[in-house]
Amino acid sequence: MAEGTREAWITGIGIVSCLGEGPEVHWQQLTAGQPSADTATFAPFVVHPIAPINFDSQIPKKGDQRQMEAWQRIGTYAAGLALDSAGVKGNTELLSHMDMVVAAGGGERDLNVDSAILSGMKQAADPDAFLNERLMGDLRPTLFLAQLSNLLAGNISIVHGVTGSSRTFMGEEACGADAVRVALARIAAGQSDIALVGGSYNAERPDLLMLFEFGGYALKDGFAPVWERKDKPGVAVGSLGAFLVIESREHAEKRGAKPLARLTAVISDRSRRAGGAVTATLSALWDKIKDKIRAGHAAVFSGATGVEPATGEERAFLEAHPDLAVRATGSYLGHGAEPQFIMNVALAAVALGHGSLFPPRDASGLEQPMSGDLSQVVVTGVGHWRGEALALVERVD
Repeated sequence: MAEGTREAWITGIGIVSCLGEGPEVHWQQLTAGQPSADTATFAPFVVHPIAPINFDSQIPKKGDQRQMEAWQRIGTYAAGLALDSAGVKGNTELLSHMDMVVAAGGGERDLNVDSAILSGMKQAADPDAFLNERLMGDLRPTLFLAQLSNLLAGNISIVHGVTGSSRTFMGEEACGADAVRVALARIAAGQSDIALVGGSYNAERPDLLMLFEFGGYALKDGFAPVWERKDKPGVAVGSLGAFLVIESREHAEKRGAKPLARLTAVISDRSRRAGGAVTATLSALWDKIKDKIRAGHAAVFSGATGVEPATGEERAFLEAHPDLAVRATGSYLGHGAEPQFIMNVALAAVALGHGSLFPPRDASGLEQPMSGDLSQVVVTGVGHWRGEALALVERVD
């Protein structure tokens, strides 16, 4: 478990999604209870597109924007919001020792080149030679560079001046959980004082939707909230950017920063999809934090995807804890793989700041209103294929 002697505070939040940008806009939209799912643009697939963003406000140089793919622009923008939120933007001395942990994917395809090559291979006398020649001649060298996952961290460093240590994790949903876990462990152990942690995801990509469809994971032919997809399971992908500034209490107090929430624990595991494995893994993780939970004051923010059997098995775990109010954020935001867990930690901090939950979005009966004062949120992460995690986020009184 990522837990140690030093207390870790969340002091900055930068989030963008289909709901808009920033903590208060997200809270307003979640409270309004209206998801922003697009069922037409990529029909039959369901996508939660990113809200309009003025990238110039966080990435002022057009040249920097042009050399980034969409997911990198989203992430670099969200990182800037987090730095602003924490009050450290432009503080060269502090940024020089700020560590960075990024959860990233592997980049985007050049669809025009892919389409031209696939069309040309049908008429080529030697398809293998044709493929090799066209790949070498048609793909821009910058495409390969842009696909390097650690370039998101590199762009954040260039644009925002974060120049401490840098770590980039890959591995879909699990890497987002581990990014937060490692940052917390380093702060708790005294190996880091302040860290920028986050990731980003561009869901508006035909090649990405094709991959989910090949795996049998895509939600199609109409939107439904996460817990209502049992008869027609699938993931509605969402474009997301989520970054947190996490720092030791001592470091925050020294610079006069106020806590948005306390990050008390992050624990992760990797189960297979044998029957009941997700339920068993979540139960084992729960046993490590259950003594910290205060009945009547805690809720769960679930990262459930809507994919089966994982979502049904997570539901079985949650139904074993009826005293905890549950909210599946994917019903509003869609699912963004790498940054999903980080986004839910951020939303947990936002809810704790308000001391309450947003309304249920679920006709199946799992999500219920909460009347008590909210002081703790357990964040769950269950990947569409692998990777389970829990985080405990608490209000600082």
